Amino acid sequence: MLDLSANLSPLGMPEEVISAVVEHAAEWAYYPDPDCTALVRKLSEKWHVPAEQIVCGNGAADLIYRIAAAFRPASAVLCEPGFSEYEKALTGQGCRIRRFSLRASEEFALTDSYLSALSPPPEMIFLCTPHNPTGRCIRTPLLLDIARLCRRQGTVMVCDICFLALSDCRDFPADALLREGCILLDAFTKTYAMAGLRLGYAVTGDAQTAQRIRQTGQYWSVSAPAQAAGLAALDADGYLRHARRLIAEERVRMTRELTAAGLHVFPSDANFLLFRCPPGLAEALLAEGILVRSCESFPGLGSGFCRIAIRLPEENDRFLTALRRVLHG
Repeated sequence: MLDLSANLSPLGMPEEVISAVVEHAAEWAYYPDPDCTALVRKLSEKWHVPAEQIVCGNGAADLIYRIAAAFRPASAVLCEPGFSEYEKALTGQGCRIRRFSLRASEEFALTDSYLSALSPPPEMIFLCTPHNPTGRCIRTPLLLDIARLCRRQGTVMVCDICFLALSDCRDFPADALLREGCILLDAFTKTYAMAGLRLGYAVTGDAQTAQRIRQTGQYWSVSAPAQAAGLAALDADGYLRHARRLIAEERVRMTRELTAAGLHVFPSDANFLLFRCPPGLAEALLAEGILVRSCESFPGLGSGFCRIAIRLPEENDRFLTALRRVLHG
């Protein structure tokens, strides 16, 4: 089975990470450091913020639920189509959801009209850049306008950047967003193909917000092997440069080939592509040993859309061969 459904780095887990996990196996007999001290210290150097403003968790999904539990917002605005865990975490706290629809006619880009969706002020919003499942980055001026508005009206803004490190978005205004009180949510999952190890973190603009999140969830939320893996991943020199270069080249090629096959591909800045497709395409590809992400479960999309991750060139070629066979016989 060739899996193009999960948006992981096509390079796989760095060798440094695999070695670190194996070498630290003797430590698994003991409870992990609940504060992830060494890892948080290294992340604070990466983000240039005090360690007290960083919280690690069992993947980004864990932190989504912990943030929702920490603030227990009565109302929130979510974009659709979008990642379903935001809604699950919020509704689990009794939150009312208002939806903002991203439009296919606008190539699923977030536009200035989103600002009007924040009136009356919700207590929380979740944004994702690059957005999942569309792959679009939010324009920096708009992102800053949203953050400033949220700050003025007391809305907690959470910005999910789990796909940012593998994208073309190089001008992300992290410092400015943190100054406006935004919570940045990131993970090692996609960036370093570490989905099974479960490691994510939140960067906040102040220690009080971080502590509020830290006090929710389980005490030992990050395992010893995950902490060792995170430390090694942050030292994997050259890995991200190689991954970004490969993804950028293959994304252009895959967009061209999918378009040539008669499919409408939406613009993407990320390591995955969303495209319109005939109903039943995902099932037909599965019979060929190719797993893609059917978008039926995404509100606002449905069976006429699929998403694929950008993989290695030879894997992409295998997918394209199967796709042409399914579409054209």
